[in-house]
Amino acid sequence: MGSEIVKSCVAEVPLWQRYADQFPVRENLVYLNHAAVAPLPRRCADALKHLADDCLHYGSLHYGEWLAVYDGLRAATARLLNADPGEIALVKNTSEGIATLALGLDWRPGDRMVGFLEEFPANLYPWKRLEAKGVEVTWLSIYDSLDKIDEACRGARLLAISFVQFLGGYRAPIQEIGEICQRNRCIYFVDAIQGLGAFPLDVRACHIDALAADGHKWLLGPEGCAIFYINQALQDRVEPVEFGWTNVAGYNDYGSRDMTLRPDAGRYECGTLNTIGCFGLKASMEFLLEVGLGVIAPVVQNLGDRIASGVRAKGYELFGERTPQNGAGIVSFRKPGKDATETVRQLRGQKIITAARAGWVRTSPHFYISPEEIDRLIDALP
Repeated sequence: MGSEIVKSCVAEVPLWQRYADQFPVRENLVYLNHAAVAPLPRRCADALKHLADDCLHYGSLHYGEWLAVYDGLRAATARLLNADPGEIALVKNTSEGIATLALGLDWRPGDRMVGFLEEFPANLYPWKRLEAKGVEVTWLSIYDSLDKIDEACRGARLLAISFVQFLGGYRAPIQEIGEICQRNRCIYFVDAIQGLGAFPLDVRACHIDALAADGHKWLLGPEGCAIFYINQALQDRVEPVEFGWTNVAGYNDYGSRDMTLRPDAGRYECGTLNTIGCFGLKASMEFLLEVGLGVIAPVVQNLGDRIASGVRAKGYELFGERTPQNGAGIVSFRKPGKDATETVRQLRGQKIITAARAGWVRTSPHFYISPEEIDRLIDALP
């Protein structure tokens, strides 16, 4: 009975308050810019400091711990995605993951893929470059119907889309699109950087073949350390485009000249990894797993809804229509006669951190932000 009472009391404590000690940034700022670069939670910062101090005093003496952290990061990512650790490669950024897939497939003139016009450049430029090689790209809008996406997928080799769009925060119907891709035998790639860490994503249930996400946004990790998921069945069809000593199975034998690839996604890891970044990202991912994305998602959704209703009440226009199905952590808005860059500057002067993007003020709160902090943003808007 006593333990049940404790659990009930914990459940009643708001999520932001439960984990307030992990985010000292709140002592200085109202930070609403996780779609750009997130502040580090204390656990991540502590992990980074641990490695820095260890290297300061011992160099690489504890290299075995580094290897364990690489494996631990792959395992944490696999848990987050419902994947296998052997399907996770550790890369520099989302762009490297996308380029690995885009350049590693054996494209032939006349092949066709499906892309979306509203994408961030990282998920647009690689596919546009393929057009110069004779690959046809059917360009759709993220707002097109599932029937239109289904029609475009017929005969296509690949479809690439973002989990959440970087500008307006549109959360795509990832599972439904996955079912379309599976039905049409179309490789399904998801750029997950603007959603992973805030919303659950199951690569098995959604039939996702490959996925990339950097750690420095909603995953609350450091810059320059990312994950690339590629399912086992696809690995033999995607050649490593960067090749170094660690792509091969016998990379620990420096005297070997056997170039047989590693039997898992490690074949896409070219050379020394960002070790300190791996320490930090592993700590952040394990922290998010502890909190639970199923718990985080509705909090992030509600904070976004609070921003949306608040800015509308002050006469601002929202970017797109926000619904329970397509809303995410990003909310962008503008008002005629108000320059977004100037608005962002004014907010910064009041220690409220947002971003100006393409003429819009973009906000992006994570779960540790309180409703009162959102109200402070609304009150501060000109």
